Amino acid sequence: MKKASIAGLAVLACLMAISAPLCGQTAADQIRQGDEYYAQFNDQKALEEYLAAAQAEPENYEALWKTARAYFDLGDLMDPKDESAKEKQRQFFTESLGYARKAVRANPNDTWGHFFVSAAQGKYVLTKGKKEQINASKTIKAEIEKAIELDPNNDLAYHAMGIWHRTMADIGGAQRFLGGMIYGSIPKGTNEESERNLQKAITLKPDYTNHHLELGRTYLAMKKYDLAKQEFQKTLELPNSTSKCDTYKKEAQAELDALKKKAK
Repeated sequence: MKKASIAGLAVLACLMAISAPLCGQTAADQIRQGDEYYAQFNDQKALEEYLAAAQAEPENYEALWKTARAYFDLGDLMDPKDESAKEKQRQFFTESLGYARKAVRANPNDTWGHFFVSAAQGKYVLTKGKKEQINASKTIKAEIEKAIELDPNNDLAYHAMGIWHRTMADIGGAQRFLGGMIYGSIPKGTNEESERNLQKAITLKPDYTNHHLELGRTYLAMKKYDLAKQEFQKTLELPNSTSKCDTYKKEAQAELDALKKKAK
């Protein structure tokens, strides 16, 4: 009887030893696991790990901003032209914005919370009307500026500023005047500032496909077609570094094809 009991205890001890790492997983462990999934471009699994970490430690800044990033990436992977997916995409960006704001509250002095507030809000308002977009534009710019102030090496923040300037520059004089009458003051941006910020992003991270894609689009807006072609071609040549790089490459190829047709 004693031998059986001792054997049973031994088996129980082994089972507890096997299950202990799972039961004793910390938020730091879950973040590390999320980072591994993120490096494998598995955004859904990364989100699950980051969410678990954020739920275990609701004030964990790293868990919060990485949860915001994962929701943002999942939303950004969805085709904005797909009407059936539009509501789901809006939900992803709403969740991203919520977690980014929690991250800023947990640590207002780090770049990534502010950056993802700007990124998620920027994407979210694109699903809304012009008035919402214009009203949000100043807040978005302020968050990007804060992200840059807190980390002058944040290439994604310069990227976002480049797009912000091009978007604002795209609102022409007459359109700006009429829009201002309807919606109130519309912030001004220039393609030159867009170019400068995107070039800065490339200086900081030259191997990121989307920096080159968006600089190419700014050159298109400036009618610098040869420079635009160079950037789109560079986009195609670079290795993938995120889950969306294949999409960026398809978009770059489409831009090149359109330029070829235009040249005929």
